[in-house]
Order: sequence, then structure tokens, then C-alpha cells
Amino acid sequence: MLSDVTTPQDLDDRFRETLAALGPVARRRDPAEPVTDGATLTGAQALDIFDAQVTSRQLDLAGRWLRSFGEGFYTIGSAGHEANAVVAAVLHPTDPALLHYRSGAFYCVRAAQAASGPTVAGPAGPVTGTPGDADAARPSGTGRDPAADAPDVGVELFEATRDSSDEQHDAATRGEAPAAAGRGRGTDEAPTGTPAAGAGWEAADGPPDAVDGPAWPERPWVYAEAAGDVLRGMVASAREPIAGGRHKVFGHPDLAVVPTTSTIASHLPRAVGMGLAVERLRRLETRRAGEVDTGDEASGTPPWPPDSIVVCSFGDASINHASATAAFNTAGWYDHTGLRIPVLFVCEDNGLGISVRTPQGWVESALRSKPGIRYFAADGSDPVRAYAAAQEATAWVRRHRRPAVLHLRTVRLMGHAGADAETAYRSPAELAADLDRDPVAATARLLVEAGVAGGDELLARYDEIGWQVRRVAEEVIGEPKLTTPADVVAPLAPRRPARVARAVADAATRAVGPGAAARTEAFGGRLPELAGPLTLAQSINAALTDGMLDHDEMAVFGEDVAAKGGVYGVTKGLRDRFGPARVFDTLLDETSVLGLGLGAGLAGMLPVPEIQYLAYLHNAEDQLRGEAATMQFFSQGAYRNPMVVRVAGLAYQEGFGGHFHNDNSVAVLRDVPGLVIAVPARPDDAAPMLRTCLASAAVDGSVCVFLEPIALYHTRDLYAEGDGEWLAGYPEPGAWASGHVPIGRARVYGVGSAEDLTIITFGNGVRLSLRAAAALADEGVGTRVVDLRWLAPLPVADIIREASVTGRVLVVDETRRSGGVGEGVIAALVDAGYVGAVRRVAGVDSFVPLGPAARQVLVSEEAITQGARTLLAR
Repeated sequence: MLSDVTTPQDLDDRFRETLAALGPVARRRDPAEPVTDGATLTGAQALDIFDAQVTSRQLDLAGRWLRSFGEGFYTIGSAGHEANAVVAAVLHPTDPALLHYRSGAFYCVRAAQAASGPTVAGPAGPVTGTPGDADAARPSGTGRDPAADAPDVGVELFEATRDSSDEQHDAATRGEAPAAAGRGRGTDEAPTGTPAAGAGWEAADGPPDAVDGPAWPERPWVYAEAAGDVLRGMVASAREPIAGGRHKVFGHPDLAVVPTTSTIASHLPRAVGMGLAVERLRRLETRRAGEVDTGDEASGTPPWPPDSIVVCSFGDASINHASATAAFNTAGWYDHTGLRIPVLFVCEDNGLGISVRTPQGWVESALRSKPGIRYFAADGSDPVRAYAAAQEATAWVRRHRRPAVLHLRTVRLMGHAGADAETAYRSPAELAADLDRDPVAATARLLVEAGVAGGDELLARYDEIGWQVRRVAEEVIGEPKLTTPADVVAPLAPRRPARVARAVADAATRAVGPGAAARTEAFGGRLPELAGPLTLAQSINAALTDGMLDHDEMAVFGEDVAAKGGVYGVTKGLRDRFGPARVFDTLLDETSVLGLGLGAGLAGMLPVPEIQYLAYLHNAEDQLRGEAATMQFFSQGAYRNPMVVRVAGLAYQEGFGGHFHNDNSVAVLRDVPGLVIAVPARPDDAAPMLRTCLASAAVDGSVCVFLEPIALYHTRDLYAEGDGEWLAGYPEPGAWASGHVPIGRARVYGVGSAEDLTIITFGNGVRLSLRAAAALADEGVGTRVVDLRWLAPLPVADIIREASVTGRVLVVDETRRSGGVGEGVIAALVDAGYVGAVRRVAGVDSFVPLGPAARQVLVSEEAITQGARTLLAR
């Protein structure tokens, strides 16, 4: 019957039948010995892997059980993918991991590695004793540190070097067993006695009765903590350790498991960025001759050891996603240039993307063809070879500090999720064939054939673990849930304005104190505060320089930002001042640019990536929405990715344009919860606002978009040619604290009496509105021009106050009528009970055309003046 291989109960029954049919052990073998001649996997390690795989399988059954009566909210399981346990077993517990949603067995192994006491599988050779005992865990002859084998590639992050030996295949499986990470999580001892078969999910009143059979060695269940983590995620418990009931993810700060909220490869660009940052930290470690760089302690940044590698897992369907293509291309591109990125991609290939089949041979062909990425492959239903391949791949990446992919063939049991009816797209024969390749059954067969355990012993262990998982599941059902909006959004985007202001003041103190000489040298003896009035572009350049001087971890990167100094010269001279390790050009792919920033921020750096034009950002929006903005939300602040993304945008360029270089679409950014959006219009706002963004990123882990109006970069005049009214001096450090611009505070200009009309605007609209206000002043109209400066969060209090002064509000919005910023401003007025007159002047719902036609769809000075007159006439 088809149902015999699709329902949880029948999968459970089939597995029992398989174990029962294995029979007893013909000849006992010492578990410390390899399971087969020439294998590196020992019987003890295989037992531990079996326990992890069984725990993962029982968690999947628990998820379906919880869902059956409305207490579980997540049924995507790991059944069929449990071979990823061997990948976890060969890694260090401090290797940062970004995990696919079918990584239950991996997570169980990682949790046991980081806990104290249990016997776990190590990276190579037999492992006994506690994971904290490195000598006991290290197999004979493998005491060498893999990092010592890495070629000397210099200490500069972007120094292109190439070791000819990298091109040779290194089949040696080097590696040192991981030391305990000090997680401090206790183990839950299993009850004494061997449970009977058939416990299942029908009742959990107590441990099953004992059965006759060969003596089973006393084995504590070391995966209790991991099971609790996963089950709490399934029931949306507020006590779940990573997302706190906000999402079901695999993640834990004590386990170096970084939560990934996407199921379709958007975490891969971050993994590449993390690899780049991990290598940078390793080279800094070399430079400091043993001084450990632990990053910003307040940020919770994990002190990844210098020889760490990044592991990133995903499904076979994900390799077709643009984000995956970008990540593979970026890793290969940097490898081609000689830069080291120690990332192990793990493609778990079950041949399906929900119901869409992956063409036979496509994954192997696609992955083998990736330039600069070493290919390894294994079948998850062969635990010995899978373990060996994972060892080899891991050791290769750790030694050479270069990217590789492990193509792990798996199966998918019980469908994509609980609601998936596989019968609509798969035949009974296919489903039965997958069941024959069950990786947990494969490990069981190996243990019996190796003389380590009999089928009845394994069946008893399966039921014992099942009872334990069921017991934990029943315990977590009653745990508290998130019950208020405040509880839900608490970790989304913490704001500590007083600390940010203090950070700006402290930077000023350093700039005139211990950093004064370095500052003078960086500016070539010509300090910006002594250089006279600056343009917007010059002010941003000076502020970036001051930021780089104050934040050693800060890096500026993007397309053309280094040698060229940016398309508009905004980053000119930065590379000469700070070197190619901190100011560098990237390949032309916005997804990868942001991915590098995401990974670097997670590793403790302060990345300032540049997106060359706002229109180009739309290619990579999900890196901000789905990855950057969600990190603190789904990790309760345990992980964060501070970042200030500089974007050249908005319209009004003369002599150059079209919709790619004149883009006024910011709605997608304003829709991202927690994102800070800054739009400096004037030079004297640009520097303090950039300092605020950098301080907020460093202090609160904020993700900021610094949207720079292209048309105002080099603008010098306001009212008449040659008046220099749009230029401004650069404040000396002593004035930074008093001139600090907090996030969400507007700036107000009074023109004339400033009592008749309030114009609320931003960006290019500030200059246009000030010109219009001057014309209105000649007619006896006094105007207050409010520069929002921050599009998210909007300066609501300032909006309400300035609107109330005049009772007449004209919103000048250079974005579009539909989805534009003006909608938010007017909504804020309505929500506050504003009863005065209000009118809006906004861009037309159109892309920005080329040449003079652009004037037909953009806000003009004349339109502002006419709108004001109409409003005043009411």
C-alpha cells in the first residue's frame, strides 16, 4: 500500500521491521575499533551518530504528533537527511554553521559536541572520553593543528597569493578533535532498563518494559538539550533558545549555529562573507602573534578560532536560485584572484524541490562546473564513505582555506511537510526505493555487520529515545508563548540613543586626543574642518575617513569604490589612506556585495558596503529584508549583523539618467521592519548622520541604509549661481557631540515669518522647497521647511509639532504617489489627530525617463509653489 511509506506511523513501523530483521550480532567487536577494515569511523562513533539520527527521526515524528492536535506549528522534517550527522561529526564545534531546515541530526551532534561529558564523534579517527579532553579525543598520529598546514598567504586580507600545492588533491584527513565550547548544558540521563519495542507515539506514561536480549552498555542520552531546543521551536515556546518563539530555526549562540530564516539559498552569500571575515580574523591573529581577537563582547560575536571554517547547507533545488549562483560565483571569483575563503558548502540532494524533480545528474554537473570550488561527493545511505568524504572535504577546506562543496545524496521521507500529498507526484515504487535508502537504517545495518550492536538492541535504543523525546515534547507544550506585540518585536531593532550619542562623543575625544596625529596624517595635514565649505560628496568622504580612523573593524567595499574612488568620487583617496585590506573593490553583483557585508558584520567587523545605484539594490533586496533585518529578531539579539549600506540614489541628475541612474523607489526599504533609512540632503547633515549610523551599527547592531542624493553630491549653490549656499563647513571633533543628529529627528528651516505654511520633505525636495519658500516669502508667506532626514523611523514627533504650528501642511515627496514617503507622513498626521489642512505634491507613478522627459514626472519647484498657493487659498 502506498500509505505504508508515507505516513509517520507507517514509517515508524517500517523502521521497526527493518531493525527487527537485522538479527543478533554474529561476533562482537570492540566499539573502539573501525567498523570496517580501512575505515576511519569507529563503532563508538557510529553508535553516537545512530543516536543522533534516531533523535532527529523521533523529533520529526513528534512534530507530526504535536501538529495532529494543534500544539505544533512546524512539520518540515529531517527524515531521510540524517546523514548530515556525519558532517557535524567531522567539524569543530566552534566552526560557524548556517544550516538547512532538514539539519536535525547535524544539530543534535553539534549540541553534544559542545556539552560536557558525552562521548561524541570527532573530526578524525576514534574518539573516546569527553569532548573537552582533546588528547583523549585525538586519534593517534593526528595531533597536528590543521591551521599549521595552511600555506603562508601573508597577513594582508586582500594580498593575492597562490600556493601551487593548492592545485593538488589532498586526500589526507587531517584534523584535531574539538574541545568543549563550554555550553554548560546538562545531560538528561536515560532511565535504567532497556525499553520494549513498540513504544511509538501512543502513550508516554513511563518507560517501556524491559526486554530480554544481549546486554546493552550504559549509554546516557546526550541529545536531550538538542531535542528540547527543536521541540520548543515546533511549539513556538518563548523559551526556545534562539528565536524565542518567533520562528522554527536551527540556531544557538553557544553552538556557533547561526540561524537562517530562508529556505531558498539566501543565506549562501552571507556564508561567503563569513568565510572572508573568518580568514581576515585569522590573518589578524597571525599579525598579532597569538593575541586572540574576540570581537565586540557586547555584540555577542563568537570568538571563532583562527582555523575555523564556515559550513553552509542547503537543498538541491536551491542551487538554481540566483542567490546560490551569486554565492558560488563570488567564492570562485575570489579564489581565482588568490583570496582565501574557507567555506564548505553542503548540498543535501534528495532530488526534489517540494514536488519539482531535479533532473538526474544536474546537481553533480552544476556543482562540478563551479570554478574555484572543490567538489566532493558522498551517498548518505553509506555512512562509512559519507563519513570519509566529509572528513576529506572538511580537512581540505581547513588546510587550504579555500571553498569546497560536499554533494551529499539523500532521500526525503514523509514528504516536504505535513500537508504535502506525495501521491500526487510520486509513484509507490519511488517512495519504496527511497525507504530502502533510509540513512538511519543504513547506520543500523552497519552496526550489526560490524559486530557492535544487534538489531534488537538498536530497536530498544530507538524506542528508548522515542520515549524520551515524547516526554520532552509533552513538557514543552505548556511553556509560555509570546503574548504581546512588545514581546514579539523586542529584539527586532534595539535603540539606545543615549549610548549612541555617547559613542559619538567618545569618538570626538579620541580624534583630538590619542588619535590626533593619525587623523592629521590620514588627511595629509589638511584637516577637513580647515578646508573651507565642502560639498555633500566631500563631507561624506571626510566622515568616512574619520569613521575608518575610529573603527578599526570598519571596511568600505563595493563596485569601483577603491581604485576609482566611486563613480562620483565619494570614496576617493580612502584606499590610499587605509590600504586594500579595508577599502576594496568587489565583483559587480549586489547580492554578493551585501552578502559580504552580512558575513563580515556577523564576524565582528563594521562593514560599509556601497551599492552603486538605488536601482541596482532591487536585485538584492532580500539580503536586507530576509537576512540582515531578521538576524536580531530571530536570534533574540544573540547574533547581529551591523552594517551601513551606502546607496547613491534618487533622481534629478542632469545630462545623465534613465531609470537605472535616477531611481526614486524607496518603498521596498521602508517596508523592512527595523531598517534605518537616512537621507542626508545637505553637507552639514551628511557627516553627523553618517557618524550616527556608524555608532548605531556598532552599539546596537543596527542595519542602516545611507541613501545619498546623487544630484546633490556636487551641488554648490541654492538660490543663485555662485552663491555657495549649498556648501557647508565640516565640524571639528569638538563640535561633534553638540551637533549630533539622533536617529529619527528632523531639521527645520524657517523662511520669512515661518508662521503660514509647513512644508515637509527630504532629499532633493529640501533644496527645491527652500527655493520655493524663498519665492513665497516675496509674496509675504512665511514657511517652515522640515527636512525629515530619516525615512525610517520617521520623525513623527517633529512632524506633528511643526504641522501644528501653522495648521497647513504641504508634503513634498520626490518619490511616487503610490507607495511614496508622503503616504507615511500623512498617515502619521492622521494617527495623531491632526485636523489642519494638508496637501501633497509627489512624483508621478512612473519610472524616470531619459533626458528632459524626466521633468514631466518629477516634482518641480513650480509644482511646490503652486501647491502651496492652493493650500493657502483654502
